[in-house]
Amino acid sequence: MKTTHNMNLNDGPFTRVKSGTKTIELRLNDKKRQLLKVKDLIEFTNRVTLEVVTVEVIGLYKYSNFEELYKHFDKIVMGYDKNDIANPKDMEKYYSKDEQDKY
Repeated sequence: MKTTHNMNLNDGPFTRVKSGTKTIELRLNDKKRQLLKVKDLIEFTNRVTLEVVTVEVIGLYKYSNFEELYKHFDKIVMGYDKNDIANPKDMEKYYSKDEQDKY
C-alpha cells in the first residue's frame, strides 16, 4: 500500500524537483526517512510559496555518508546548477555532524 510522506523544501530545490531536473533528494536516513518505500509518494511543500508537488519514490539509495553519495550521482540530479561546485560539506547546512554520524 502506498503511503504519502510530507517534506518541506527550500524554493530553489522545490523548483528543480517540480521541473524534473532534481530527481535525487538528499536526506539523512533518520526515523522519518526509514519509513520510505519504493512506490510511496512524497508531497514536497515549498517553504516560501507553500506550493505542493507530489512525486513517487522510484528508488532508495543508502550510503554511509554524503561523500559516498556525491560520488555516485551527477550534481544536476542532486539539485545543483551546472556552474555550481557540488560539495558534500554543503549538507552541514541542514544536518549537524552529530546527526550525520548518527544516521
